[in-house]
Amino acid sequence: MCLRSPRQAALKKIRPPMEFASYLLPLFQLNVIGAIALGTLGGLIVGALPGLTATMGVALLIPLTFGMTPVMGLNMLIGIYIGGIYGGCVSAILLRTPGTPASAATVLDGYPMAARGEAGKALGMATIASTIGGLFAAVVLATLAPQLAGIALKFGAPEYFALAFFGLTIIASLSGDILKGVLSGMVGILIACVGADPISGVLRYTFGVSGFASGFAFTPALIGLFALSEVFTQMERLALDPGRAMPVTGRWPSRQDMSESKGGLIRGSLIGTIIGIIPGTGSGTASWIAYNETRRSSKQPHKFGTGYAPGIAATESANNAVCAAALIPLLALGIPGDVVTAVLMGGLMIQGLAPGPMLFQTNPDVIVGIFGGTFLATIFMFIFGMLLIPLFSRILLIPRHILAVSIVIFCFIGAFAINLNAVDLYTMVGFGVLGWGMQKFGFSQPAVCIALILGPMMESNLRRGLLQTGDDVLAFVSGPITLLFLGLAVLSLVWPLIAARIARNVTLPSE
Repeated sequence: MCLRSPRQAALKKIRPPMEFASYLLPLFQLNVIGAIALGTLGGLIVGALPGLTATMGVALLIPLTFGMTPVMGLNMLIGIYIGGIYGGCVSAILLRTPGTPASAATVLDGYPMAARGEAGKALGMATIASTIGGLFAAVVLATLAPQLAGIALKFGAPEYFALAFFGLTIIASLSGDILKGVLSGMVGILIACVGADPISGVLRYTFGVSGFASGFAFTPALIGLFALSEVFTQMERLALDPGRAMPVTGRWPSRQDMSESKGGLIRGSLIGTIIGIIPGTGSGTASWIAYNETRRSSKQPHKFGTGYAPGIAATESANNAVCAAALIPLLALGIPGDVVTAVLMGGLMIQGLAPGPMLFQTNPDVIVGIFGGTFLATIFMFIFGMLLIPLFSRILLIPRHILAVSIVIFCFIGAFAINLNAVDLYTMVGFGVLGWGMQKFGFSQPAVCIALILGPMMESNLRRGLLQTGDDVLAFVSGPITLLFLGLAVLSLVWPLIAARIARNVTLPSE
């Protein structure tokens, strides 16, 4: 008689499609659909207002999901994510001010189109492109994530250590300034060391504060790092007037616009999905790459930057494709695909769920619910986007000081409501000051956030793996998957230097 280990049994146990279909039933309850719709609408408004990012919206509203079911709460946060990334195009097109970093490239063609009286057409193209990119990536999410999770079930402590190390190096290398990215990641790892040692249980760096025995509370830290810090930054810019939004008429692009934009839609969806799967990149990177590739392959590249519909189609399909694609490494490997999915990990933790391959076996209903919820949120994004196009200019007239006060109130209520612990308020304020200072001096907040997640994972698996191998480092790193991720980590650190040298060699001859 052959006995299988629990891990082998989990790997063998693949649920058929009909069983997955039964898990979709809770998704179609009215309260769940209402939560997804509300989250998507709220995310759209947050993304449309300059300075309020999708990351901020998700971090701010995580505490509201505490009493919800996992499917309901997580899908509301995903709705905020999808709506927030799309909403950034509103102010990008109407004000020439990206509502989120993901919409920076949309300004290039969106604002010129609005300036010649076609703001409604530009917003309509952005809505259609965002929907196509989002639905394409949602199909890839439902197809690829279970397969990737099946592979990840073979991981042990060395593989998880190498995966976490790889995730940290990607965040550091993609922070613009490599040195500042590395320093930001190291700060995050140092902060993650506060609390009990994962192996011995000895308290570290608590300075006698009993509230820090289990480390800093993750959700209040996220609220401070991304929401409260943004309020501090906006208070500095409060005197700056972004200008009045342009009037919006019409909403549907012409047949010629759609015909010319087919290539941009396809390239944007593919590039956004691929970029989203790679941990540590994000919507901003995807939109710029998609824009450049679409312009490079176009027969009329001179039209880009003058209010050309394919430019909007490429950027918006790419940045919204990242939303669903970034959930793939989060759910399958426990590695956030971008900073918003790093914040979404807080929502999973509040529900008592640990992202990773075992989640597909222990909570398949949640996984299938997330797959279906991603589709629903994208559909709601299209519906709300097209319906609200005539009202978008009014949304942008909300006074900044009212928003700032409202956000501060929500920050304090949300941070305290989770554990009813006053220490969490100090944690939130401390991380808010830290995030404001990092933003002011050009350090990476996402690097700190993801280091807070991956640091403990890397440390615990390193310690556990070395115990298993008797402190034999060579045996610890000898596995093929471990060596693969360590090699990718080295490549991610040196690639920016290689890319800079290649770019310099290419430009020198032309000069």
